[in-house]
Amino acid sequence: MYDGRMDPVISYRKNITPFYFEEGCWIEESWNRPEDTACSIALARVPVGGRTRWHRLRDVTERYVILSGAGLVEVGEEPATPVGEGDVVIIPPEVRQRITNTGQVELEFYAVCTPRFTPECYRDIDDELDIR
Repeated sequence: MYDGRMDPVISYRKNITPFYFEEGCWIEESWNRPEDTACSIALARVPVGGRTRWHRLRDVTERYVILSGAGLVEVGEEPATPVGEGDVVIIPPEVRQRITNTGQVELEFYAVCTPRFTPECYRDIDDELDIR
């Protein structure tokens, strides 16, 4: 947990290498460091016509901050809901989620996780659900 004693840090985007995540989107981890367990921030990009796999995060609250594009977000038992630039989606721990790009350009959003995202918290449940 961040205790206020960390030195100031600037994380420059030019130093970040995007990678394709098995979930179905490109990720740029803007901030995800073991010395700051309180939070992680990643830029996610879902291609036109793309959709992430159903998944959930153990012990992590995730927030989508939509930067550009248009999508359809599905969270828990809630109906699929349109989202666009400026919208924020809050996903509590253990709640299933996925997002579909319904627009004509890449869907971009920040995924802000508290505490920080680690691969151990991610659980792909797409094959477990008969919801296509």
